[in-house]
Amino acid sequence: MPPVTQSLLIANVVIFLAQMQGMVPDSFALFPPGAGFEPWQLVTYAFLHGGFSHIFLNMLALYMFGGEIERLFGSRYYLGFYFASVVTAAITHLVITALMGSPPVPMVGASGGIYGLLLAYGMYFPYRRIMLLIPPIPMQARTFVIVFAVVELALGVMQTSAGVAHFAHLGGMLGGFLMIQYRRGRFPFGKK
Repeated sequence: MPPVTQSLLIANVVIFLAQMQGMVPDSFALFPPGAGFEPWQLVTYAFLHGGFSHIFLNMLALYMFGGEIERLFGSRYYLGFYFASVVTAAITHLVITALMGSPPVPMVGASGGIYGLLLAYGMYFPYRRIMLLIPPIPMQARTFVIVFAVVELALGVMQTSAGVAHFAHLGGMLGGFLMIQYRRGRFPFGKK
């Protein structure tokens, strides 16, 4: 497993275990402005998780997609890509929740970074087969990404899943897309 992906997996698990023991301050979660926001939370929230299934699914996706993308991008660019997705997810979440007048609930989870990786996987390996867990349906990576994006958008607009930051997931995809455009030298970053 490539070094950055391995380090992210280990860091997430170690911090989750510390979190479960009450050793991680609440101020590491992402709070809205006026409700405890601190700038470092734009990154630290991504290392906290809301429970075992939350971290398990995020780390499974990191394991499935991260190594391949790290090998493609190189470790240094991959690290920047991951954290650009994390930060873009956080900013998207803060903006959308402010516009919607949502209650000041803190956000946690690596999903923003994961959704950025998922988008990259779908763009660089569009015809690879991926198996959904529930229901177990095989599909091409690009179809997988499109389905996840549409579902996240629909659930976000309908506000049906309390406690899930759907627009943060889409923000992670946006961050990933912008980093890919930058890497390719395409709009809005100019031509190579």
